[in-house]
Amino acid sequence: MWRSLALGLAFAAALAGCAVVAPPRTWQDQLRGDTIALLGEVHDNVEHHRLRLDALRRAFAAGWRPAIVMEQLDRERQADIDRARHERPRDAQHVIDLATPPKGTRGSQWNWDDYRPFIELALTYDVPLVAANLSTADANKVVREGYAAVFDADAMKALGLAAAVAPDLQSAQEREIDSGHCNALPPAALPAMARGQLARDAVMASILGKHASQGAVLLAGNGHVRRDIGVPRWLSAAQRARTLTVGYLEHDTSLALETSFDAVVRTSAAERADPCIAFRKRVKPA
Repeated sequence: MWRSLALGLAFAAALAGCAVVAPPRTWQDQLRGDTIALLGEVHDNVEHHRLRLDALRRAFAAGWRPAIVMEQLDRERQADIDRARHERPRDAQHVIDLATPPKGTRGSQWNWDDYRPFIELALTYDVPLVAANLSTADANKVVREGYAAVFDADAMKALGLAAAVAPDLQSAQEREIDSGHCNALPPAALPAMARGQLARDAVMASILGKHASQGAVLLAGNGHVRRDIGVPRWLSAAQRARTLTVGYLEHDTSLALETSFDAVVRTSAAERADPCIAFRKRVKPA
């Protein structure tokens, strides 16, 4: 009897020991509740879009209902998005047709075959679909003339653009602008071009924060979702505390960049021509 009892206790203890062993948590486990998730991309890498979509579909199936906030949609087109949804609640292409520039025109650089599934996800689950970007026209005004060319004093204060930019952020953005333009720009152009990037990040952070009470996901380029210099720098401390940043990087990207994100997904590089060859020809002095 005692031997049977001892064996039974040992078996129960073994079961209890097994019960406390949980599978390791991944960043996808954080896609729930009021998490503010910033999911990056290399814009022309189809695998990045597929992997992000898979992660979001699983999170939505598990019950997450965040706002979907997109860099690819300019903020002034929000009314068009809302009108398209009212007219045809399940038609993602109708949203694209009404809320984006015609193909081949200024500001139409996005491949909507890559982004249509995310719009469909928002429509299927009836969650907010939010336009977050500063338009190319407004960003160019900021580059040429300064923040006041686009924002009034109250808006600049609300965005955090009224105060001087932290030196580390300014210099880091200038380095990123230089690298992103093949180190072919004149140094004198970098501060103004960095100003345009800072304005984009500040606007996206403001819009993201306003829609994040029940959770939100921002779809944007890797530079915008970097915790060290991107959109998170412009969020409030409370919002940053529940922010998750995920960089989708290609295998040939520097390992040092991984520290700029909370998590990283690596993929093969997309096939593309070297963009620097054509760019250097355009900026080469006559």
